[in-house]
Amino acid sequence: MSEHDDALCDETSAESDGNMEQLPSLEIMKTLLENLSLTKYYDKKITLSDVLQIGKDSITDEDAQTVSDLPWLILKRIMMLKTTARSVKCSSQHRADADDSDWEEDDDQESHESDGAQVNPLDIFTALFLCSDSFLQQEMILKLSMCQFAVPLLLPNSDKNQITLMLWAIRGIVQQYRPHSLTDASGFVEERIILSDLPLVSFVRLGRCNISKSHILNKLLSKSQQSTDIFIHHNVDCGDVPKTIANGLVEISWYFPCGNKNIDVFPEPVAIANLRGDIQNFEKQYSFLCKTSTAVFVFFENKLPDARYISVPSEDLKHQLFWVGDSSNKYIRNTAEKLNLKRHNFLFKTKQNDADFVNKFRIKMQDAIQKNIHRVSIVHMAETARELGIIVDEDAEECQKAKARADEITSKITDTQQFKKKEMPLQGEILKMLAKLEKEECRMKKVGDQSIETYKDHIQTEKLKLRKQQHKKDMSATMNSFIQAMSCPRVERAYFLKWMRMNLENLSRKVIPNLRKQYKEKCSVNVVLEHKQDIADLDRKISNSSLGIEHLIREMGQLYEAAVSHSKHEKSQNQLEHLPQLCAELLLDGFPLELIDGDASSIPVEWLTSVFSELNTLVKPNNKIVVVTVLGVQSSGKSTMLNTMFGVQFAVSNGRCTRGAFIQLIKVTDDFKPELDCDYLLIIDTEGLKSLELATLDNSHEHDNELATLVVGLSDVTIINITMENSTEMKDILQIVVHAFIRMKEIGKKRKCLFVHQNVGNVSAHDSNIRDRQFLLKQLNEMTEAAAKMENKLELQKFTDVMEYDTENGDHYIPGLWHGNPPMAQVSTGYSESVYALKRHIIETFKCYESGSICEFLEWIKSLWTAVKFEKFIFSFRNSMVADAYIKLCTEYNRWDWALRKEMHTLTLEAETKILNHGKFEIPDQCTIEDVHCVLLKKAESDLSKGEKGIIDKITTYYEQGEVHVELVERYRQDFINSAKCLRTELSNSIKRKLDAALSLRYATVKVERIKKTCMDTMEKKVQGLLEDCRKNNSDMSDKTLDEAFESMWTQTVETLSCTRLQQEDIRDKVLHNLRKNLEPRGSSMAENLDKVKDLNAYSHDKFVVPKIKRVSDLPPDRNKRLQEMSDRLIDECRKYVDEKRASKVDYDDTYIREILSNIDENLKAHENLRITEDLELALKLNICGFTGREFQDIHSQFIQDNDPLIGLERFRQTYHSGFIDLFHERDQCQKKADEFLNNCLKPSVQTYMSAILSTEIVEEMLIGENAFVFGTRTAFQYSILKYLLDKFEFKIYEHFNDNYEYFVKLLISKIITEHFSTENRMLKLEERLLSVVTREIMQAITDSEQSTETNDIKKFTKSFCKKLEHRLVFPRDAVDAFLSLSNVNEKQFANMLKASVEEMDWSLKKSKAADIQSKLENLRPKPEDELFKRVCGCGKQCPFCNAPCEAGGEAHTKHFASVHRPEGIGGCKHHHSKKLSTNICSSTVYSELYFRCTETKGQWHPYKKYREIYPDWEIQPDPSIEGTAYWKYVMANFNEQFAKLYSAEPADIPSSWKTITKNQAEKNLKCTN
Repeated sequence: MSEHDDALCDETSAESDGNMEQLPSLEIMKTLLENLSLTKYYDKKITLSDVLQIGKDSITDEDAQTVSDLPWLILKRIMMLKTTARSVKCSSQHRADADDSDWEEDDDQESHESDGAQVNPLDIFTALFLCSDSFLQQEMILKLSMCQFAVPLLLPNSDKNQITLMLWAIRGIVQQYRPHSLTDASGFVEERIILSDLPLVSFVRLGRCNISKSHILNKLLSKSQQSTDIFIHHNVDCGDVPKTIANGLVEISWYFPCGNKNIDVFPEPVAIANLRGDIQNFEKQYSFLCKTSTAVFVFFENKLPDARYISVPSEDLKHQLFWVGDSSNKYIRNTAEKLNLKRHNFLFKTKQNDADFVNKFRIKMQDAIQKNIHRVSIVHMAETARELGIIVDEDAEECQKAKARADEITSKITDTQQFKKKEMPLQGEILKMLAKLEKEECRMKKVGDQSIETYKDHIQTEKLKLRKQQHKKDMSATMNSFIQAMSCPRVERAYFLKWMRMNLENLSRKVIPNLRKQYKEKCSVNVVLEHKQDIADLDRKISNSSLGIEHLIREMGQLYEAAVSHSKHEKSQNQLEHLPQLCAELLLDGFPLELIDGDASSIPVEWLTSVFSELNTLVKPNNKIVVVTVLGVQSSGKSTMLNTMFGVQFAVSNGRCTRGAFIQLIKVTDDFKPELDCDYLLIIDTEGLKSLELATLDNSHEHDNELATLVVGLSDVTIINITMENSTEMKDILQIVVHAFIRMKEIGKKRKCLFVHQNVGNVSAHDSNIRDRQFLLKQLNEMTEAAAKMENKLELQKFTDVMEYDTENGDHYIPGLWHGNPPMAQVSTGYSESVYALKRHIIETFKCYESGSICEFLEWIKSLWTAVKFEKFIFSFRNSMVADAYIKLCTEYNRWDWALRKEMHTLTLEAETKILNHGKFEIPDQCTIEDVHCVLLKKAESDLSKGEKGIIDKITTYYEQGEVHVELVERYRQDFINSAKCLRTELSNSIKRKLDAALSLRYATVKVERIKKTCMDTMEKKVQGLLEDCRKNNSDMSDKTLDEAFESMWTQTVETLSCTRLQQEDIRDKVLHNLRKNLEPRGSSMAENLDKVKDLNAYSHDKFVVPKIKRVSDLPPDRNKRLQEMSDRLIDECRKYVDEKRASKVDYDDTYIREILSNIDENLKAHENLRITEDLELALKLNICGFTGREFQDIHSQFIQDNDPLIGLERFRQTYHSGFIDLFHERDQCQKKADEFLNNCLKPSVQTYMSAILSTEIVEEMLIGENAFVFGTRTAFQYSILKYLLDKFEFKIYEHFNDNYEYFVKLLISKIITEHFSTENRMLKLEERLLSVVTREIMQAITDSEQSTETNDIKKFTKSFCKKLEHRLVFPRDAVDAFLSLSNVNEKQFANMLKASVEEMDWSLKKSKAADIQSKLENLRPKPEDELFKRVCGCGKQCPFCNAPCEAGGEAHTKHFASVHRPEGIGGCKHHHSKKLSTNICSSTVYSELYFRCTETKGQWHPYKKYREIYPDWEIQPDPSIEGTAYWKYVMANFNEQFAKLYSAEPADIPSSWKTITKNQAEKNLKCTN
């Protein structure tokens, strides 16, 4: 046996069956496809989208379990650039126990392995190419070539007996190399490989051969220390398995030199073709190779076959036809002589080892290439193929049509810059100007001394002019052709885009590499400052010379936007309205879409809105997405990594680098959707961020910040790509990224951050770089702290405060891309495996995040872009999703807030009732009234604590349950928790105040009741005595006689009780005394002035007017006005306070005037910046004490009169008289007493209760009924008010609204309540419902008291009844005592009659409820409009510039904000010199270069941009658009003259754009901002 027998080629074993190489039958093909589960794809091809889908196998890397798993595993590995892609053994073939088989089984090994369980890898690849569409074929070949694997040149299809030249499939390969003939040692050649005229050396086999052809080829093309299995051979996995359909396959590979003589195998590039199978069976392939090759090497068996089998197709090739054999013999020499073959045409291995033989082979091959100048490109091979009847894949009809369309466009391009100017006029300078104007509209850096609104109006006009310029330009012939091509059927369109991409890259490749080389040289650190202008010019040239499909699609977008902005051109609009759908279809087909225009640094919002809307329509309801993006410095391999990870189609080093940002969609498989909870992955690829030093040269640092903020904001996972050789740039990018992360944290997007360290080859990198990771974290923390200071977020100290990151799992180390020396280097196995691990990590991470919809992603794009256009991102962020999430949270919180308020109101009312009833119906020996007060207060505090905890728990649950977009309002969580605590404090103080008041009232009534009781007991004894006397004297006395006797007794008794009257006190003197005590600490001057006051009655008869003082320079000019407003408000509050005390019918207490004085002091302290003088303080307090003293005196007098025991006794005179007469005549009193108890005791108590509970129930009805939206949140309420004003649209109403906001709003609320309850008898129904509840309680109390009373005792029954209702009704003690006196009734009979009376009362009260609703509402305490106003007014703060009310939810929010701000002129602000009303709006001025001054600035000018230094509690949202605050612009434009007259000013100069705002636009603006 030969020494080479153990190295037999794959052909040798494959040909053990003599018939194996005959064209396989249909059955063989069918069987193989069935085994591989590819049958259905033979006609319906596998697409690239099918392969790129994210499924469960995307996060697993298990070996194939069966043969049918192999094709998909291979495809997956090819896409991931894994050099193990051709390993096709199933896991069952790798069992460790295989070696434990019996000896006997070895003999059967071959039979076991030929049963279909193993497949030759070439068969699988052939099957895959036959079952793939042309686009997947192209991608597979590109990936295989990157792995330095041979790719199909001629693909056999044994089923159809066809051969296909894979011209289209190979078109995607672009190669860079440096031939030794290149004069510039630092230069290189970069070209598309099918266009390269290269020597083709073909290798074929004749008969059986002992030399492994493919094995020798692999060694031939590699250095010994860097051997690569370019061609599959006998010794690879399953390489020895007989082929079934791969015979006839011609593979091609290339050798490209790197320019180093010590490394390169060949000095010039060369193509290598390898025919699988015996040329005797594949004459057509052999003929093709002979016609196209520079040299052909034929490997033959020891015995040279007959000459008829080795005829040469071309005579010219005879001297270039070489025969390779194992050894020479006489038979071979004889045959060679007959064929006239020379010795140099033969190459024998003889006894040489492989290395020597390969060297000898290389020399022979190089010599053959040098002697034959024949060179051919694959494009030219197609001509030969067609002559031989070989199909060319590119000849497909769709491909040729698309090629013609693409060539029509690109053939016109001679000068890229001029072509772009002429054929794509809507971008370039016009687009850059639009982008600048958009940002200037937000930042207003050049406003100068112009009016803000006038300047904004000017910008709007300029933008409109530019849009008109765009619109006037006719669509170029190029764009017309492009759009027509884009409108073709899907397959033809895909071909067209591929052709366009390749053609444009070919054009760019002629110019861009040289410019980039110059740019790189100029950017050398040592000379960068010297070439600042050159660098800028080169950067501009690179941008202008770059031309890709994105430029054409960008032009499409601008055509569309220009048409939309001029919608009146309906014809144009109709022609272009289909463009967004085309682009949406492209996204679904896997093509990238430009998100950020890298040249103009802008986002085409209108265009993207339409594209994403169409996309959403196409995929709905499967429209959930998760987003991943990568950030890194220039040329750090970001796009390559994304392409490797997800197989996406981002441009990589094809003459251009990524500019701006691009997005691409990847579908998620149906079986993986539930697990990942999304339908698509959206990948964002960005341009490289520049180092700080380079960025300062072309002012791109701002652009980088914008880019980073945008993509971080849009992403669920952000990959920070760091290359170890760019440590300086790493620090720069981290600074940018940290700022972006802080901004996202502020708006509630705290996402995942992964750091990828590229070019780290050490296998222990993760462990050995612990110190480096700690250092990185330290740097991140330092940057976070620094960035937090710049962003004014001092609470953020660590990187983990803003981003989810841990040092163990947050870093991935990826080796270099190449293994070896390019261009012949393979993709590193470590690289592909590390990228795959990163991919698994990312997909696992996605499982933890809630996906968003396409519409939400669009909303994020728009809102983030709007925010980024403002330099102060955090404070200018505005997003409808954030607003919606905030409103939902506010609505929920308000519901919880009201539930607790209502619960505590009910509890307080019951507690007050218990306190007021204490001691009336039982002997208070067990506990005093103070004890009851203390117990009830403790219970209230306990219930409040539970209520507070309940709300906080609900807030926590609300966030934890993951309500829609709740993460966006994370920063408000603590605000609402604090609001719950404030609510508890507020309710606690309110309850204590009410219970204390009830206690004080009970103290006062106990004394009065005691006196009344004494009087009534005395009277009852006198009546009893008179009754006994009358019975003794004459039992037949007439009623007249009895009346006279009663009247005489009554008069005498009353005269004896006259000394028990309550004494009148001088309340005004008490008020003055308290005023003196209040002012006592103020010093001698105040005391001296106060001594002059003798009688408070002399004060407050006229309207209080603040004394005028001379103007002081450092005081605001409106000081007197503000003081007058404060004084008027205080006086009004005090009057309301007194009215409340009068309505409660309580006696005066010194705590009342102390509370008033304390409130005055708090208000004066709050306005101390206005320098309130002692004279003003004294005058104000005297005024208030003057009228409150008189009012309190009246209240005291009324209390004495209402509670005078004799007057009270007189009220029951008829009761005593009636009882006396009835007892004398021994009449039945049951019915009369029942009516008396009902009318004097029950009915007044029920009416009082109804009045107390009705206000709360009305508020409840307004909050949950049809008006729930109006009162749901403060923002919604503001909308309702402004909508009401707009509907009325009368100047007088706006004047009242501005003049007294609170009064106006309460009046409006009252009107809403009245209208609501006037409809459908709602008030009557509400009162009936409440009355029915209390009536049921009364009836139950009667029944319970009747059952609990053992003896027939009416007094016990009555006290038991009153005791059971002591928590609900306050019974008048004197009325109950009067009822019980002279009572002689049967308790059971009385109870029945009382029930009947209660039923009658229920009916009569319901009937009486039909009274006037307005008057009923006015008599309620507290008033429903007051309660609702408190709810919708909130904290009560107003914008410091325009007085717009704060709409923030909760009471303890840390920042105030308003949805809609107003022009300052509406509030009376006018320019100092011209006296014209100001049109400035604070939502614009706070982002301008203007200044303001006020009391808080101590009269000094202060920049509006830094308003937070003066008003840190306010957030004023920006308004960059004409639509923003359109409501108030419309109001001022229409009432300009009236406002000017009102404020004695000149009319404002109204910007022209304001005058065009319609009422519908104003209303629409209201809806958008609320």
